[in-house]
Amino acid sequence: MSPLFRRKAPQDRLVTLIRKPGCHLCDDAQVVIEKVCGDLGVRWEQKDITQDPALHDQYWEQIPVVLVDGEQHTFWRVNEERLRKALAG
Repeated sequence: MSPLFRRKAPQDRLVTLIRKPGCHLCDDAQVVIEKVCGDLGVRWEQKDITQDPALHDQYWEQIPVVLVDGEQHTFWRVNEERLRKALAG
């Protein structure tokens, strides 16, 4: 199979939650990410925009932002089914 069509293994995927303290939408997003990543065995991390000026400049109007393998997947609200589909592909 061509490398272009090969799926990444779950352990090779990375979900990043870009958030800020005191953000209820960020807390909601984290709950979905923890569930989906836990179910699928995908690693995830969180980054705080108040600690990173570049992330703040890029995303401050969209918090929370979810990246899948470094590419923006969504912002504000995380849809569990959509995240699962993105990680399955």
